[in-house]
Amino acid sequence: MAVAELSTSCTKTHSSQLSLSSSYSSRFSHHFRRSFRPLPTTRNPTISCSVASDQVQTPIPVQAQDLKGKSECYGVFCLTYDLQAEEETKSWKKLINIAVSGAAGMISNHLLFKIASGEVFGPNQPVALKLLGSERSIQALEGVAMELEDSLFPLLREVSIGINPYEVFQDAEWVLLIGAKPRGPGMERADLLDINGQIFAEQGKALNASASPNVKVIVVGNPCNTNALICMKNAPNIPAKNFHALTRLDENRAKCQLALKAGVFYDQVSNMTIWGNHSTTQVPDFLNARIKGLPVKEVIKDHKWLEEEFTEKVQKRGGVLIKKWGRSSAASTAVSIVDAIRSLITPTPEGDWFSSGVNNLLKLVVYSRSVYTNGNPYGIAEDIVFSMPCRSKGDGDYELVKDVIFDDYLLKRIKKVYMPVSFWCKGDCSSEIREGFQGLPQLNFGLDMSFSEAELLAEKRCVAHLTGEGIGFCDLPEDTMLPGEM
Repeated sequence: MAVAELSTSCTKTHSSQLSLSSSYSSRFSHHFRRSFRPLPTTRNPTISCSVASDQVQTPIPVQAQDLKGKSECYGVFCLTYDLQAEEETKSWKKLINIAVSGAAGMISNHLLFKIASGEVFGPNQPVALKLLGSERSIQALEGVAMELEDSLFPLLREVSIGINPYEVFQDAEWVLLIGAKPRGPGMERADLLDINGQIFAEQGKALNASASPNVKVIVVGNPCNTNALICMKNAPNIPAKNFHALTRLDENRAKCQLALKAGVFYDQVSNMTIWGNHSTTQVPDFLNARIKGLPVKEVIKDHKWLEEEFTEKVQKRGGVLIKKWGRSSAASTAVSIVDAIRSLITPTPEGDWFSSGVNNLLKLVVYSRSVYTNGNPYGIAEDIVFSMPCRSKGDGDYELVKDVIFDDYLLKRIKKVYMPVSFWCKGDCSSEIREGFQGLPQLNFGLDMSFSEAELLAEKRCVAHLTGEGIGFCDLPEDTMLPGEM
């Protein structure tokens, strides 16, 4: 690769390869580039380093002095490469900006290298990683950046680290909000909602001010459903539909348990949906799931196991893992984030999946995702973030699946229903339920059986002071944190 600059000196400029600017502290936002695009102008002076092509041997760290101390410029962090002249890059797509919070944590340690390698967004998609941490984690972030540098990923064109979300989220097109305070011993759930809610409220404001107008946001930090709602409410300029809470790990765990019970490999399990909250009130939907293209209940004849043990196994999987390994799931969480992203950006191959509902000609994958409920076809309360089945055409957008079926068991587990009986009972409801609906107004009957819905509505009331809806009032039901997340 050709080196653009012909000097070994470091000079203060407003456009550089290593930026040390931050509104919090000038030492906590470092940027490096392997890009043919110039950096945007910043308000604070930065430091640029370059090396002549005939002088490139072993990269020598260059010392840089900022307002609070000393920072080092390592190897390619200080070099400008003319990648535009490379033959390989001519077919590449336009660079995309991906911001990750909690970037020094274990989940990110698995995830970032998958993104940088091209596994997530594809082999011809260059990426810029924008890593958000805290003052405590800034050195660890520098270590992450060094490891990314040493991995020599051709698609990784830019890396920046910082503690100011307004700077880190600048022009971000994907934001993965992983960082959150874990729940410690003796901490009330309401306290956790308030502490993490403040973090996500601020990050929502930063997204609103700095991110791309159509940014896609996936919230991983728990309680992720309500954190996603808080973040969304504080970012009114971003479409509410663009906010997601991660329930894909629950879906993957459910697929695994069904595969184990059926004695098949897990790639034979499809159409798995997680309904509700990422908590013990979640409802893994085996009624609409399929194994080798057949309804689960036709393959697994032990219906008692499906109704009693299956959900518990999915919920407790994280706790069992901690007992075995001594740590919470990080690698599988990172994989589930990858799966969630790819479900939005990858078109489904023709014939990969057929809907089990009324319109069985739809050839689009169904995956579960916690999304904003406004306008949902299931009668779920609006203005919460609730896991529901979704389809995607691979354009980054999604649609809710309307052609799903329900039976007595699933109806009782999911929610308070406000939909016509003709929608819910497609030949699967008992005669008692059908008779009970007779004579009732079509949009005013209900089965008050929703644990997840009630829980999320209670959480919403608890964080009202963070969503601009008044004074928070916590009347939370019993503790429903998933094992392994405390």
